[in-house]
Amino acid sequence: MKTALQKLRTGLNTKLGFFLLVVLLFCIKSYWAYQTEFNLGVKGSMQEFLLVFNTIPGALVFLGIALYFRGRLSYWLMLIIDALLSLWLFSNILYYREFSDFITFNIIKSSGAASNNLGKSLAGILHPVDFMVFVDVIILALILLFHFVRVDMRRFKVRHAFTVTVLGFVLFGANLGMAESDRSQLLTRTFDNNYIVKYLGLEAYTVYDGIKTTHNSVVKAQADKDQLKPVLNFLHHNYAGPNIQYQGVAKGKNIFVIHLESLQQFMIDYKQDGEEVMPNLDKLYHSSDTLAFDNFFHQVGQGKTADAEMMLENSLYGLPEGSAMVTDGTTNTFQSAPALLSQKLGYTTASFHGDVPSFWNRDNAYKSFGYQYFFSKEYYPKTKNYDAGYGMKDKIFMKESMHYVEQLPQPFYAKLITVTNHYPYILDKQNKSIDAWNTGDDTVDPYVQTAHYLDQSLGEFLNYLDKTGLRKNSVLILYGDHYGISNNHQAAIAQILHKKKLTNYDLAMFQKVPFMINMEGLKGGINHTYGGEIDVLPTLEDLLGISSKYYVQFGQDLLSTQRNQIVPFRNGDWVTPKYTKYNGEYFYTKNGKQITKATAKQKKEFSKIQKYVTTDLGLSDRVMNGDLLRFYNLKGFKKVNKKNITYNLKKSLQKLKEAQKKKKTSVKTENNNQSTLDDYSTDAPELKNYSSLIFPTK
Repeated sequence: MKTALQKLRTGLNTKLGFFLLVVLLFCIKSYWAYQTEFNLGVKGSMQEFLLVFNTIPGALVFLGIALYFRGRLSYWLMLIIDALLSLWLFSNILYYREFSDFITFNIIKSSGAASNNLGKSLAGILHPVDFMVFVDVIILALILLFHFVRVDMRRFKVRHAFTVTVLGFVLFGANLGMAESDRSQLLTRTFDNNYIVKYLGLEAYTVYDGIKTTHNSVVKAQADKDQLKPVLNFLHHNYAGPNIQYQGVAKGKNIFVIHLESLQQFMIDYKQDGEEVMPNLDKLYHSSDTLAFDNFFHQVGQGKTADAEMMLENSLYGLPEGSAMVTDGTTNTFQSAPALLSQKLGYTTASFHGDVPSFWNRDNAYKSFGYQYFFSKEYYPKTKNYDAGYGMKDKIFMKESMHYVEQLPQPFYAKLITVTNHYPYILDKQNKSIDAWNTGDDTVDPYVQTAHYLDQSLGEFLNYLDKTGLRKNSVLILYGDHYGISNNHQAAIAQILHKKKLTNYDLAMFQKVPFMINMEGLKGGINHTYGGEIDVLPTLEDLLGISSKYYVQFGQDLLSTQRNQIVPFRNGDWVTPKYTKYNGEYFYTKNGKQITKATAKQKKEFSKIQKYVTTDLGLSDRVMNGDLLRFYNLKGFKKVNKKNITYNLKKSLQKLKEAQKKKKTSVKTENNNQSTLDDYSTDAPELKNYSSLIFPTK
């Protein structure tokens, strides 16, 4: 035993021996993280082997850089590189825990646009065990500091260092070959980052993402109008005409788009201890004047809320990495809902968000979309305890937004973005009126309380619309933007859904979010068609009597009898009324039964659906990455001139004042220039000590 330890120590006293120790420890911790911190869906002996094997090539290449240097510098460079790689792994663990995805360079570039209040989220995400990724760095540093091993001062020949580097690339080539045999076209057709990390490792994924990001920049520079031809051919071939029964029924109506933050469909009619969690939304959902869609799915990627907005405003998908609103929102040309409604139907357009305007680059992207007004946090009075992490509390936000809504010349298109039901579901005691869940998952349990609060704020808003008469002349569009509870909380999800065990089918159906359209006199009911956020804009255009036949929009009218009912997910999975594909498994959609041995006919059907999904997503990405709408002349539409749009507080308020004089159709003008804000009743405890609210004037 003593001889073995002596031999081990002798080996470690060489630079190569110490290097191999660093590589070994790094590979062990990487494999540990892959198995325990990420949900990579590893199946079969080949994937298990690759998960171990893929930790080696990156470690040899990156840590091997230190071998080109001499003496102590070489040793400390190994530790520095190890520490940096560990920090990257640590960051991805935290990011994955919240977003079920890995960090991309576009996410890094957009971090300033979405970093507000992330500290509060971080506190809820961070687990003590996460720091295990730094243990090897600490151990190795102590080994050197206390001279457990001697620093080998001999020169490590360059050709030997180069051999290590070459070996790393050779092993990566072998890794890629084995991965391709198990998952063909891994790097050319995949829409899911989990696959790349599972097969090739985090380091290879990072390099791949960097190359892809650089490539996208080049693509935009080299794009031309000829690249629009396959896009237009695909869209025209898959165009779903309007439903005559609903065409134009909402023409001239005000439009309220209510963004229900992180709200999922399972919350509709959900009861806790016999009490409805969301009674106001339930009532609206079942109203005879509401078109409610019970098979409506979110389709977001890493951009989450930003992706949802991109789809609703443009019927363009978010990108497979990062947020399109951040990477392309400032520079790209769009033919968005606000600009279309303003130019074609004379709508006043405004978005309302009780947080900083830079969040998700909204202050720039909204100009590209053609929003005439953007009422952000600086437009609202600051009351005590009015903020809840990601912006103003919903009850306060909804009430105070009406100060500006009543001044908008009608008809208007107003989007109100709620935030209280945002992770980490922060709500003070005085606003909690329902017990938290008791799943044992502290991340999930408060969700029901913030959802209940969201519903209460919605009820107060609806009462205001009824009192002022706005309800009679308005269309309400309500939608959940994305999941609130990620698939990383499966034990808690099973308890909430009263299931013993979850399948991939259950997780696919868990991606449903509410979508409903309410209007007085609308022929409503629960509509079972399968659709998603990409389909909202064509549906709204149908209701307003706008023909979207020649628009570059990738959704289909939800009310059309011609729609194909294929719902693509951003990662390339999909749902149809007949089949569901999720995490590599196939199911019958009606009963959730897994298809383990598909027939030749079924395989042909799967292939046809997958081809549509891949083409749909790929062509949308081509439009976004190439900024192709700059080459498309839409008849009757003028490109948005962003120079004419400002969200400066003083200038916007002056513009709003002048607009009311020019077009005397605002609610306030029609009410003899008297405010209707007193008609808005709220039980928000933060507003009890305020007899009147003082809004900013400059």
